[in-house]
Amino acid sequence: MSLSLSERDYAVDRPNANERVASCAKREEAEGFPLLSFPDAATNVLSIRAKALVFADPASRQLLKNIDVIAASTASVLVQGETGTGKELVARYLHEKSGRRGPFLAVNCGGFSENLIEAELFGHEAGAYTGAQGSRQGWFEAANGGTLFLDEIGDLPLAMQVKLLRVLQEREVVRLGSRKSTPVDVRLVVATNVDLSRAVASGHFRMDLYYRVNVASINLPPLRERQGDIEPLARHFARVYAQKLDVEEPHIGARTLDALRAYQWPGNIRELENVIHYALLVCDGHTLLPEHLRFAGVATPASAGQSAALSPEEALGQAIDRLLATPGDKLHDLIEHTTLKIAMDRHHHNQVRTAQALGISRNVLRTLLKRYQFID
Repeated sequence: MSLSLSERDYAVDRPNANERVASCAKREEAEGFPLLSFPDAATNVLSIRAKALVFADPASRQLLKNIDVIAASTASVLVQGETGTGKELVARYLHEKSGRRGPFLAVNCGGFSENLIEAELFGHEAGAYTGAQGSRQGWFEAANGGTLFLDEIGDLPLAMQVKLLRVLQEREVVRLGSRKSTPVDVRLVVATNVDLSRAVASGHFRMDLYYRVNVASINLPPLRERQGDIEPLARHFARVYAQKLDVEEPHIGARTLDALRAYQWPGNIRELENVIHYALLVCDGHTLLPEHLRFAGVATPASAGQSAALSPEEALGQAIDRLLATPGDKLHDLIEHTTLKIAMDRHHHNQVRTAQALGISRNVLRTLLKRYQFID
């Protein structure tokens, strides 16, 4: 299986509906284990997505069996997991295994403004709104006969959730500015890095839509819970970047592997790729040593045998305990306000990335930002 994949941002112009693009994950082997990757990973630039997913750990092997079973059906699928765990790779693999002949299209729901998202998903006619110069099909029409992957579905506004639910129930779309419905045959795969069941309980996600998109579910564990996947992934990325840098593939010794396993990987597979890439840049060209590994954000031992620093949870717990020792009238508000400020500053006031980092939807983030007067 060798299929092309465009390494593009989600929110670019959609392809023509008549263009049948085989854009799926490539299944191959890494260290004797099944691996999903982008076919042109050795030449593509870095992206914000995980570009490889291996199934070596026992939990991962069971996960692959579940994916293969689900792929053969036509059911809508909810893929949940932390940022960087490989949700899009799973979605592409589901499409390839489904046998559907239409295209696979990926859309980031957090990448559109609330004013334009309806036109993007369902299309529009000429003059439907200011700037709509001609008619244009939406992502549902473009994916007809294939699979539509809606990433970060938790970012959809409630009003748009109602319209999406109707499309899924009626299997037809009505373009903005039109009264004519167009039948569509689309398998929906959605993904989120937040707990949608909690979003339902808090009133930020519709229960009826939740059950509609969650006919089948796939939960991707974080990399720290798939210890058996770390070594084959590290060797895979070392091989990929050795080819890209035109250098000899380096040896990864036992101490280096111990250091990789000891780290908690808050950025998951995507962070592991970056760590290996950097290590190849600074190593001597023959061996990756623990001192070549640059971990970001979390203090973790660089090699086995060193004592670990406090985990983020332990450090946070100690800070909160100190605050509780001399509580104020609005301690909860202080903690929430400080968390928002630090997260927004760290992500340069990008609301989509801040929401992802905090594990909440963009709508929830905007509500909090308004509450604490970060925005009007």
